[in-house]
Amino acid sequence: MVAGFSPSTAMPKAVGALTVAFHEDGKLRYAGRVGTGYSRETARDLWRRLQALRVDRPPVALPKDERRKDVIWVKPQLVVETEFRGVTHDGLLRQAAYKGLREDKPAREVVREAPAPVAAAQRHAVRKSAPAASNRRNGKSANRNAKVANATIANVHLTHPDRVYWPDVGVTKHDLAAYYVSVWDLMAPHVVDRPLAIVRAPEGIEGETFFQKHIASTIKQSALRHVVPAKEHDVIAVEKLDDLIELVQSGALEVHTRGSTLDRLEVCDRIVFDLDPGEGVSWKAIVAAAAETRDRLKTEKLTSFVKLSGGKGVHVVVPIDGADWDTTKAFAARIANAMAADSPKLYLAKMTKALRKGKIFIDYFRNSREATSVAAYSTRARSGAPVSMPLSWQALPRTTGANQFTVLNAKKHLRADAWAEMGKVRQKLPMK
Repeated sequence: MVAGFSPSTAMPKAVGALTVAFHEDGKLRYAGRVGTGYSRETARDLWRRLQALRVDRPPVALPKDERRKDVIWVKPQLVVETEFRGVTHDGLLRQAAYKGLREDKPAREVVREAPAPVAAAQRHAVRKSAPAASNRRNGKSANRNAKVANATIANVHLTHPDRVYWPDVGVTKHDLAAYYVSVWDLMAPHVVDRPLAIVRAPEGIEGETFFQKHIASTIKQSALRHVVPAKEHDVIAVEKLDDLIELVQSGALEVHTRGSTLDRLEVCDRIVFDLDPGEGVSWKAIVAAAAETRDRLKTEKLTSFVKLSGGKGVHVVVPIDGADWDTTKAFAARIANAMAADSPKLYLAKMTKALRKGKIFIDYFRNSREATSVAAYSTRARSGAPVSMPLSWQALPRTTGANQFTVLNAKKHLRADAWAEMGKVRQKLPMK
C-alpha cells in the first residue's frame, strides 16, 4: 500500500518515489521506498490520484534513518505492484521498481508475502531422479554411468547431469543441484544480493579448477550479471534458486561472498575471522580458538556466529549495521593481533606461511572491499564433497572436523537454522 510519496525533482506535479507499507499483526509495517519504474505519464497520474488522500501525519511508524522531510503522507488506500531484488534484514525492499496499480486488490488484503517453498512435486522429482545413496559402493555411485532421466532442476536444464564432480564419493552435477534445492531456503539470506566469486571445476575436483570473480564480458545477457556503477568489472550475483543452479550448470563447486551487499559495496555488514590451522594443530584447539574469538567479541558487546569452513578451519562471523572498510579491517586486525600477542605460541596474525606450523592463523584479511569468504552451505572443491556448515555455538564442541558435513550427510544436520537469529542482530562496531 502507498503510505506516502516524494515529489519528483525532475518535473512538477509528479511522483519521484513511493513510500510503501503492508499489514502485519493488525498494524501497518513500513516496507521501504519504490524509486524507479515510473514513466512521465505514470508519475503524473500517481500524483493526481494521491492528492485526494493526503494526511498530515505518517500512517506508519518509521525507522529513524528512514524519516525523510520530503515525504507527503497519504491514507494507505492505493495498492501498487512492485518488482524488487530482495529484502534487507530489516524487512525493507531492495531496489524496488514500480510495475503498476492493483485496483483489483483491497488495501486491507496487503500483507507480507512469504517466498513460496520449492514445489513438493519438484522436490519429489529431484529425489526420484537423483542417484540413490544406497546404491553407492566403495565410495562410487553405482549408477554413475546411467543417464539421469529428469535433468531439469529449478527451471534449469542440466547438461551432463551424471558428470561426477567428486569421484571419491560419487557425487554428480545432479546431486549437487539437488543438494542446493534442499538448502536454498537456509542459504538464500547469505548469498542473495551479494557480490559472489566462484570456484569452477567443470570436469570435477580432479580436473582443472579456477577462481572466477567477475562475470565474463562475452556474456551480455544473464541473470547472474550485476552492473557495478563504477570503472570496474560487472560482478556475479544470484537472486533466486534458478540462478544458483545456473552456477552449478557452469561447474561452480564453491560459492564465495563479499562482506557487503550489491547496493552498498563501500559498506561492510559482515566481518569474518577465518581460523586457519597450521600443521599439527588439533581440532580441539581450533574449537577453543573459536570460543576465545567469540568471548573477545562479547567483551566488545558484539554477538557472533560460527560455521565450519568445509576445509580445515572455522569461521567466526559478526553481522554489523555497517562500517566503512578501513574501520572494519582496523577492528578485525585489533582482535586478531591481541589474540596473537596474548598467546603467541597458539595464534598468528601474519600471513607468513613459514610461521604457521603448530599455530592457528587468525585470518582477518578477508575484511576488505574485494575479499571474499566461502558462503554458508556452499560446497567445497575438496575430497568428500564437504560443505561449509553453520552451527550453533553449543553444537561446535561436538564436531570432529571442519569437513564433517558433506553433500551426502548434510540433510541429517538440517533440523533447524543455526543462523536464524543473524538477521535480527543490530550492532555497531565499538568506537576505539
